[in-house]
Amino acid sequence: MWGGRTGALLRVWGLWPAGVLGRRPLSCNAASLAGSNSPQCWNCGGPGGPMRGHEFFCPQCRALQPPDPTRDYFSLMDWYGRRFRETRGGERDVRGSGDRGNRAFRVDTAKLHTRYQELQRLVHPDFFSQRSQTEKDFSEKHSTLVNDAYKTLLAPLSRGLYLLKLHGLEIPEGTDDEMDRQFLMEIMEINEKLAEAQSEAAMKETESIVRAKQKELTDSVSRAFEQDDLEKAKEILTKMRYFSNIEEKIKLKKIPL
Repeated sequence: MWGGRTGALLRVWGLWPAGVLGRRPLSCNAASLAGSNSPQCWNCGGPGGPMRGHEFFCPQCRALQPPDPTRDYFSLMDWYGRRFRETRGGERDVRGSGDRGNRAFRVDTAKLHTRYQELQRLVHPDFFSQRSQTEKDFSEKHSTLVNDAYKTLLAPLSRGLYLLKLHGLEIPEGTDDEMDRQFLMEIMEINEKLAEAQSEAAMKETESIVRAKQKELTDSVSRAFEQDDLEKAKEILTKMRYFSNIEEKIKLKKIPL
C-alpha cells in the first residue's frame, strides 16, 4: 500500500499523507485524541469517514475516505491552507477570517492551477488501480470534484455565479426584461457586427471589444463582492453572461466549415 513507484512520486511531490508509510494504526491514546464524535472510517471503523479540513485519508489505516458533502469548491481548492487570493496590492493572507475567508472572487489562477495538479496527484484514479473497489470509487468521486472545482473557479463568470449560489442567489434564464435598454442595444450592435464580419481583421476587432468589456465587468464584479454588494454582483454577472454568449459565437465562427 502506497509503495513502489507511486509512493516515491508522492514523496517527491511532497504529497505523501502524514504517516502513510505503513499501515500500523495509531496507538489507543492517539486514536482517542481524534475525538469520539468523529465519523467512522468505512475500512477500519476508527475515527474517519468523510474527512473534514485538509484530510483525505483515515489517520489509522490510511484508507481513502469519501468526499465531504459539506465542502464547497473554495475550501476544496484551498486544501493545503496556502491562500491563492489575489489583490491589487499582492497576495492577501485570509487565514483566521472564518469560512468566508475562503470565498474571495479574486484569485491567482496560476496558484489555482498548481493546487489542481497537487490534488489530482493525490486522489487521481491512476494512483488507486491496486486498491480496493471502494477506494477506487471514492477516488473517482474526489477526482471529479477537483475537476469541477477547478473549472468553476478558473473562469470569472462561473466563479462569480458559484459565489452567488453559495449566498443563495441565482440568475434565472430570460432576464432580458430586467436589463436596461442601452445595454441590450449595445449587445445587439456587437452581435450585428459579428454577423457581418467577413475578414479575420473584422473578427479580431469584435473579439477585442468583447474581451475589453469582460475585463471591465470582471473588475467591477470583483469590487462588488469585496463590498458584499450581492445585488450589484448579480447585475454585473448577468451582463457578463451576455458577453460570454458572444464569445461562444466568435469561437464557433472561427471554426472552418
